[in-house]
Parts: sequence; C-alpha cells; structure tokens
Amino acid sequence: MGKVSLEGMEFYARHGYYEEERIIGNKYSVDVTIEVDFSEAAETDHLEGTVNYEKVYEIVAGVMAVDALLLEHLAGKIIKDLKAHFPRIKSTTVKVSKYNPPIKGLCQRAVVEMEG
Repeated sequence: MGKVSLEGMEFYARHGYYEEERIIGNKYSVDVTIEVDFSEAAETDHLEGTVNYEKVYEIVAGVMAVDALLLEHLAGKIIKDLKAHFPRIKSTTVKVSKYNPPIKGLCQRAVVEMEG
C-alpha cells in the first residue's frame, strides 16, 4: 500500500453559497491524496499498476468546472468520481480551499477536508 498525491492544483471557478460569489468567481486550490496498492507498478514499472495522476487532475478539473454551492459538495464529488474511475483506490483524502472567503474579517482561505 502507498499514497499518490497531487498538491496545489489551482482553479478559478464560480462556487459559493452567495450569488455574488457565483458571479465574480474566485481562486480555489485542491489537494488529493490517494491510498492505493501500487506494488505492481513498483515491480513492473507499468502505469496500469497505479493511478494515472494526469487522469486524477482531469477528474478534479471536471468537478471544479461545474458550479456548486458548497466546498463539501466539491470534495465529496471528487472522491466519488476518483473511486468510480480507479476501483483499486483504498481511500482518498481531498482538501478544497477557497481563497479570500466572503467573511467579515481577514482570512486567507476557507478549507474543507474530506476522506472517503
């Protein structure tokens, strides 16, 4: 068992609970860590024995391209889509960050982390 991670994927998207967030848009960051048995890839040097992180990025980008109200929804959808595409995944941790969230004070990011 091992872990494959993609960290700091950045997207500009129109997610948010408030209408103005969905109009203006914002910068988001996504980190994904996938626990998977990649012993086959370690032994054979074949991509089929692990998860293809180019495809992981495509799946995350696809989810981030569809407007959503909540960061929790985005994280859950990313986990669901990754597990559907890569059945050998044992577990996945997804962290979605929204930069400069609309709160009455200084805050660099709002972050949701989900495991599944």
